[in-house]
Amino acid sequence: MSRTRILIVEDVPSLSMAYAAHLEKAGFEAVIADTGAAALETIAKDGDFAAMLLDLQLPDTDGLQLLRDRPELLRKFPIVVATADASLSRAVDAMRLGSFDFLVKPVSGPRLVSVITSAVELGQADDEAEGAAGEDAANGDRPGNFIGNSPEMREVYRQIECVARSKATVFVTGESGTGKELCAEAIHAESGRRKGPFVAINCGAIPENLLESELFGHLKGSFTGAVGDRIGAAQAAHKGTLFLDEICEMALPLQVKLLRFLQTGTVQRVGSNRVEDVDVRIVCATNRDPRREVAQGRFREDLYYRLAVVPLHLPALRERHGDVAELAAYFLDRFGREEGKSFAPLAADTLARLSRYSWPGNVRELQNVVRRATVMHAGPDLPGTAFHLPGPEDIAAPTSSLPEPAEQPGVADGPASRTADIVTAIHGLTLEQVERIAIEGAIDSAGGSLPAAARALGVSPSTLYRKRERWAVAD
Repeated sequence: MSRTRILIVEDVPSLSMAYAAHLEKAGFEAVIADTGAAALETIAKDGDFAAMLLDLQLPDTDGLQLLRDRPELLRKFPIVVATADASLSRAVDAMRLGSFDFLVKPVSGPRLVSVITSAVELGQADDEAEGAAGEDAANGDRPGNFIGNSPEMREVYRQIECVARSKATVFVTGESGTGKELCAEAIHAESGRRKGPFVAINCGAIPENLLESELFGHLKGSFTGAVGDRIGAAQAAHKGTLFLDEICEMALPLQVKLLRFLQTGTVQRVGSNRVEDVDVRIVCATNRDPRREVAQGRFREDLYYRLAVVPLHLPALRERHGDVAELAAYFLDRFGREEGKSFAPLAADTLARLSRYSWPGNVRELQNVVRRATVMHAGPDLPGTAFHLPGPEDIAAPTSSLPEPAEQPGVADGPASRTADIVTAIHGLTLEQVERIAIEGAIDSAGGSLPAAARALGVSPSTLYRKRERWAVAD
């Protein structure tokens, strides 16, 4: 039997008939049930539906309670819930239970068809990938490119597996360097949109006056420098995933436009009067506390609740018990091959020292520490001193509070001597390698904060963001 049958569960005849008309015009076959009991009876007799449109306020049952009582329905086919604006919070609860998406009444025909079409495509993609996914699960594979098998990370993997199938927006939080973009990529790779594009935008690295154009596109001549028509990241991610990193850096005026995009599923390019439909899944991230940003008026509350349908927190490296050794071994092998060197496994006392360190810069700091060790030592053995780990005083004390060393005759560790030591240490390295070591060291010393590192280096944060993006491509 065809997989294009849609079950409409709606008790208002005028609405159910209108929904059916829109869907049948788009090529679907619509089946209507006016109560929860009628819907369950229809599914029991012939449950071969491609998707279900479920009203949350039915005469005989609560739609949300129906999903709680019958979770197998969510595994059977994608479910889109329809709700009045006043019960939006209940629709968010339905998304957290595993619903594909929600529609706020009144629902336009194009919006209804767009969401149902995406739900059907997701169901078909899941069917095609079910065998491969089962094999991966049996092999204990981790989602994406994550490294680590601590209980804390296994819980993260479980959450990624749960949210991947839904279209619900995911709000990833965690300290700098914990792998928020890696998490977004894993959600995309595990979802039914895996064959679509994954587009990442760093909201903190793009000037405020250009971010709207980067997100939604522009027409030629709409502003100085707009030399041609250009689609934005939202349209570039059509049928895929749009990742908005550092979302709390977005200015309030643009937050209003992002909220409208999320509500309508449409974009309007800068300089255009035409509204265009877009089908994307949104994943966003921040290293701040979004609730505090809302409380202090820097982030819109309605946008936060629209984005934080599924909150997902990444633990800091110091909280990931047992993962430091595995990560260090992975980075040592990876960077050793990049440098054309071979390194022996790290000694037990070295691993113990690395595991005791608090890693304020998280996985990114560990990665940089291991990279420097592979660059500065020939191998095959790496002594414990190869891994420079700053003490608490190096992180907490501001530079201005450090006393200047007294210049005394005959003292070998004065400024000239330190300069000679630095020259010796970087001998044989290219200028680009030296620059990278200096920047990564500044980021580590700033606890992973790029703005603080930029201030220490006397450059703009966007310069560091661009360089790190270039290194990521090269790596």
